[in-house]
Formats: sequence, C-alpha cells, structure tokens
Amino acid sequence: MAKPQATVTTNGDRPFNNLLRRFSAADFALIEPFIEMAEAQADDLLYNPGDDVETVHFPCGPSLMSFVVPNEDGRDVETILVGREGAVGGIVSQGYLPAYTRIIVKVGGRCARLRVSKLDAAKEKSPTLRHLFARYADCMLAQIFQSTACNAIHSIEQRTAKWIMSARERIDSDLVPLTHEQLSTMLGVGRSYTSRVIQTLKAEGILETRRGAILIRNPDALAIRSCLCNEAVKNHFEEVLRGVYPTDENGA
Repeated sequence: MAKPQATVTTNGDRPFNNLLRRFSAADFALIEPFIEMAEAQADDLLYNPGDDVETVHFPCGPSLMSFVVPNEDGRDVETILVGREGAVGGIVSQGYLPAYTRIIVKVGGRCARLRVSKLDAAKEKSPTLRHLFARYADCMLAQIFQSTACNAIHSIEQRTAKWIMSARERIDSDLVPLTHEQLSTMLGVGRSYTSRVIQTLKAEGILETRRGAILIRNPDALAIRSCLCNEAVKNHFEEVLRGVYPTDENGA
C-alpha cells in the first residue's frame, strides 16, 4: 500500500493533480490541512469489492489507477483508467460506501490522499465543491459508458491502441509501463490475442517492447489504429470540466 509522507505545505503549491488544481482557493483551503502525500507502487491494491471506502486517492503526475471488475471465471476486466485528471474512492459519497470494483495502482507514483469524512465535511461547507465533484462523477460515468460501447463494437487492435494512447496522454511519455498481461486485463481477452496485436504493431514500426513496458515509436500511426473513444471522453471532460483532462496543451 502507499506509504504516507509529509502533508501538503502551505506555500501555495498544490499536488500535481488537475482536479485539485481546479479547486478555487477557498475550496482548496478547506481540505489542504488534511491532505497527505504518499508514494504508490504499481499493483498496490487500494480497494477490493465490499471494502469500506474511507480514503479518496488523487493520482499525481504520471501515476495511474484503474477500476477492475472481477468475474466468476476468475478473469479481471479493466473498466477505466484514472490519472491526474481525477480521483478514485468516495468522490460523491455521504457516509458508508462499499467499493463495487477492485481499485489498483496501474502506474506507480505520488498521490494525494484525503479521508472521505474530511471531504464530506468540506462539501457541506461549499456548494461549489459539491458541484465540482458531481461534475467529475458525470465525467467518470461517461468514461464507463464509452468503455462499454467500445468493448462491444471495436476490434482488439483498436482497443489496444486506445488503451496505450490513453495511458500515454496521462503519463506524458512515449514509454508506457504496461505489460502484455496488463493489456490483456484491460481488454478482457487472453494474453495470446494481445501479443498478436503487439507483434503486428511492432512489425509496422509503431511500437517496440521493453521489459515491463511498451515504447511508442510512431504516435500518429498508433492514433490512426485507435478507435475514437478517447476523443469522445476528452471532449466530454472539456465540456464539463474544462482544462482537467491531460492534453499536450495543459500538461500541468
């Protein structure tokens, strides 16, 4: 699990999380004394289904977290990735909230942590804070809707390209720390299917593989192979929470 570190300082700096940086100064002041910074490691388990959600986690910088749904046949299926544009755990809850999915750290890095009780108390004092998290919850729901449609109609190659591009946007690097096994979980397919797609993209000079990572050699060609689901999600974020979704223009 992520190990807590020093709390946020009061020098005006904020954690490298776009949602937290979207807060007004007054709203951020309500939660700043209670934020802890932590270092999360890849594959850290944050919640299992049924766990009491007591802490909100805000991925910072390149760190990524994911919602994974376990199934009766033993396979896990990834639903959405969350990076510095958002948060996981108890974002719109009031009181007790059991986790429905497994939430894990996909790419390690720093994260800001806040007790749900402290966030709820801040939302009681600030309508603008409540509205901000309600809008973010709408964006997460849009991601889930889009992911469901994507799984139903798009090819494995399109979805592979989509997931890799989605991770690349959030970590700001062409070296994406995803293994074939992790991609298979994202896609909900066997590893052999994912490996065949990766081999095809390698043969076309679009990707290279590294130990525990994928190197994108030709992002434009990979984007062409991808479906347009990422763009649909980004457009909704921009409409509802302008400037929160990571892009080349707003990389901070």
